[in-house]
Parts: sequence; C-alpha cells; structure tokens
Amino acid sequence: MSRLRSSQPCNPEPGGWRAGSASPAFHLVSWGGRPARGRLAPRAASGDERRRSSDGGRPAARGSSSGRRRRRLARPSWLPFIGLCRRVPPPSLPPHLPPVMAEDSESAASQQSLELDDQDTCGIDGDNEEETEHSKGSPGGDLGAKKKKKKQKRKKEKPNSGGTKSDSASDSQEIKIQQPSKNPAIPMQKLQDIQRAMELLSACQGPAKNIDEASKRKYQFWDTQPVPKLSEVITSHGAIEPDKDNIRLEPYSLPQGFTWDTLDLSNAEVLKELYMLLNENYVEDDDNMFRFDYSPEFLLWALRPPGWLPQWHCGVRVSSNRKLVGFISAIPAHIRIYESEKKMVEINFLCVHKKLRSKRVAPVLIREITRRVNLEGIFQAVYTAGVVLPKPVATCRYWHRSLNPRKLVEVKFSHLSRNMTLQRTMKLYRLPDATKTSGLRPMERKDIKAVQELINNYLKQFNLAPVMDEEEVAHWFLPQDHIIDTFVVESSNGVLTDFLSFYTLPSTVMHHPVHKSLKAAYSFYNVHTETPLLDLMNDALIIAKLKGFDVFNALDLMENKTFLEKLKFGIGDGNLQYYLYNWRCPGMDSEKVGLVLQ
Repeated sequence: MSRLRSSQPCNPEPGGWRAGSASPAFHLVSWGGRPARGRLAPRAASGDERRRSSDGGRPAARGSSSGRRRRRLARPSWLPFIGLCRRVPPPSLPPHLPPVMAEDSESAASQQSLELDDQDTCGIDGDNEEETEHSKGSPGGDLGAKKKKKKQKRKKEKPNSGGTKSDSASDSQEIKIQQPSKNPAIPMQKLQDIQRAMELLSACQGPAKNIDEASKRKYQFWDTQPVPKLSEVITSHGAIEPDKDNIRLEPYSLPQGFTWDTLDLSNAEVLKELYMLLNENYVEDDDNMFRFDYSPEFLLWALRPPGWLPQWHCGVRVSSNRKLVGFISAIPAHIRIYESEKKMVEINFLCVHKKLRSKRVAPVLIREITRRVNLEGIFQAVYTAGVVLPKPVATCRYWHRSLNPRKLVEVKFSHLSRNMTLQRTMKLYRLPDATKTSGLRPMERKDIKAVQELINNYLKQFNLAPVMDEEEVAHWFLPQDHIIDTFVVESSNGVLTDFLSFYTLPSTVMHHPVHKSLKAAYSFYNVHTETPLLDLMNDALIIAKLKGFDVFNALDLMENKTFLEKLKFGIGDGNLQYYLYNWRCPGMDSEKVGLVLQ
C-alpha cells in the first residue's frame, strides 16, 4: 500500500522532495499490487529530530535520512494468465492480480516437493529438490539406520492410541503439507529448522520492485512464456505465439491431498467461503496492520460482468475436509492496444492460503486458468502486479488523498510529521460541505447509452483502454451501495457532458481497540467534456467525504496528473505494472494508460 509523503500540496521531484519545500506530514507506503492502499508512515527523521529524540523529546520517525525508505505491503501480486506461474498468468493467457507477491517471484521458489505428476503439471523447476536432498542423508546414515532399525520397527508396529481424529483435530490440520522423509541420520528437528530457514531466506529476498532489481533476477518460468524479455527493445505490434488448435482437455494435476473445484458464486455459502479466503489470506501490509476486505457483494460485481463463465472461477480445496485454500479468476474484456482491438481476459484474485505459499501452488492455478481460457478461444490477457516481471508495458504510481486525517493517525495509517499538529493537518485537508458543479447527480439507468458514448470517445486518446458495450457500461457504472458510485453532469438542455466514478474497497484494521475498518475510495473512470477535470474530481472528493470514506486513492494514469498535486494528493512509493500476455507492443507512459482494474 502507499503512504502519504506529505500533508502539504506536494511538488515531488524524481529525486525526492524539492529543496526548500514544506516538510512532509505523511508518507504513503504502497502495496505492490492492483488497488493500492496505503498506510501513512512517518517520514524520515532529520538530524534535529534525532537529537530531540535523544534528549527526551518526541521520538524520531523511522526511515532513512532521505525519506524514501518505506515498508511495503507483502501483497501477493497476482499475475494472471495462461501458462503463468504464481500470480502470473497461465501458459497461454494472462492474469491481473492483486495478492501473494512471493508467489510471483522466481526467487521465492519453494524448497519442498509438491509430488506433482510429471506429465500433467506445469513442471516448475525445483519442485523435487528437497526430497532428493533428504533421501541422500549423511555419510554416517547407514550405520545409524542399522542401530535403530529394530527400535523403529517396534514403534511402527505399535498402534496409535488416539483412534480416528476428531473433527476438531482435522480442522486444526486443514492444510496438509508433505513432510520431509525421515532419515535416521538427520534429526527431524534439524530438518525442520533447515526448512524454516530456507523459507525465511526466500521470503527475505522478496520480489523485484524495479527494473534494476528485476534485471538481476532469473525468471525460469517467465522465460518459457510468450512475454517479452526485460532487455528486449520492442518496436513491433502483434501476438508472440499463434493461436493454438490443440488445447489440453484435462485439468493440471494438483499436489496430493488437493482437488479442483469450480466455485458457484450464486451459492451464498460458497461466496462466503471465497470472502473468508480473501479476507484472511489476500493482501496485507508488512506489519499485519491492514488487510484488503473485499465484500461478498463487491466480489459478485468484480467477478460476474457480462460474458462471465463459471469455469473461470477456479478454486482449490483440501480433499479431506473440502476447505477452500486457493482461487484464481478470469473475466472477459475487449481491450484496444494502440490500433489493435482484442478479446482478452483480465486475471484477478489469485490467492493461496498462507500455509501453502511456499508450496508453489500458484503456478498450477495460473496454468489451469490459462488452459480454461484457451478452451474458449482466447489467447491474450492483461494483468497488473506490484512487482516487476518480464516485461511491463507501462508503470503507474499510486497517489492518496486523506479525507479523515484523525482516524488515519489513530490507526497508524498515517503519522504526523515535524511541526504538523493534528489540528493543522485536519484544516489542510478540509473540504466544502457541498459540490460545486451544476447538474451533478447520481447516474440512472436512462443514462447508460450516453455514458457509453462518453467513455468510448474519451478513451480513444489512450494506447491501452477497454471498449465497452451498453451491457458492460450498465454493469460497471450503475451505482450500487458500498460497491460503485457514479455521478453524471447533465446540462440545462438535458445532455450528459461529464461523469465521475469511484469504487469502494475497505481494509480491515487489525489489532486496534476502536477502529475495525478503513474505508477507501478508488478512482475508476472520469470523463470530462465541459466541466474542468479539476472541478469534477474536487466534487468526487467532497462526495466521498460526505459518504464517510477515510481516504481517496488514484493512479497517475489517463489525465489524473493534472489534478493530483492541486487537490493535495500525496504521492505513494508503490508502482503498479501493467502486463500483456502473448502480445508484443512498445511500452507507454502512464498517461497513455486508459485501463483501470479492480
């Protein structure tokens, strides 16, 4: 997530804050994935502050002296697509995801065996490394085995005294993961310690956050996929691989003990299971203070647009107790890339239970969703991620506008900086009590045709943008409480000239005695022909504030850069990369991106 860097109108430069500019009151730390939520973190302490802290004054804020170091949300960036591994898209299709970042990084590869069938699985390198190592043992292994052979035999013959496991015992071991084979020469405790150490090392390495880091990594999975290499200079447009005629009909094999399940989201119990999986295992910050809270109603809106298919809601369950432990989805979309219009999918909500994240289940999920999308004759995809993979077509930055500074400070989403009191901060972010634009009203069903014309005409100026029909406009923009808000501007002669929209995505506040949720609004699509965009977005902030939102988030895509600083948004330090699967085209600046994914 992102943290606000400043409570002042920001004028950041590439190297940081401009010399002589006002001291930032907030930092924004950005999550690495699609919707960015940010916790406002303290800016770096200056030398004076550190001296004050040592003299008993206010504690100095954590961070580097430059103010650029920030903790990031370990959000799993879901890489959506065919043939992709982890949060990456499957073999022939792409993904768009928000959640297990470590799953997307090749450096976070699991050290444990998954017992995958060689013929049916995606064949991720390293799946069987640990099992091989365990079977080798140590030089003294044979002797130790002979001495303990009889004793072990007696133990094996002794029946278990506990009988069958109770349901509660089963629940406590819902996720069954293969344990390393017992080698008499190596104590089990030592093997477990080694295993934990390797997993910790993998987690510490983390995914690449920029091109420089990514260029030093090896992407064994992505190097086998139809995506451009990081070092590749692209000047052409078109598919990387031709459409396939022979598509695999059988699902990919899962690790032993797990099974596929197509989720029926019309079933309230199944929808609740998905909500719980995401609520407990999706994206959260490094300090486990905030976690995305996609409501069941929001999930239906995001996962069932016009043309959705039930088989694209792909789940993984534990075979023994049917617990849902993994999920990935795809939704159809018509996307224009420069001059080419393609039917694609957007991959989203790749989520793997925390206990399975080192087991490389995500690559199998991505392979499977790719296969299912290929079966429908679709071979391209678009997806986003907060990490750098081969190869981004664009990179956008998150910005955040504080609406409820008091609450943000109380939950430690933000921190007051030097010389900034809470009262001064609240005054800085104060908004009018009423909107300014004449003719502004909530969108109604009668407005669908006009809104469709407005958005499709407006998006023609961008190089990556959706093309929507009336049914899609109705689904994505008609207002729904706690999901999507759309307001249109109607002129005196009854013509719609502009509209604004934002969707609702709260975060759970963990471990706080008073506040349990942080309500965030995310800028969606905003179209202007008569009303200045600055005025339109100022009204969006006022509406969000009146509706009880705590923070308003936006990416620096489309024309958003024209209002972000002027409306006191704080720049985040988290980027969102856009990717295309099985499509090659030149990269583009963020202001040429006209696509927003939930």
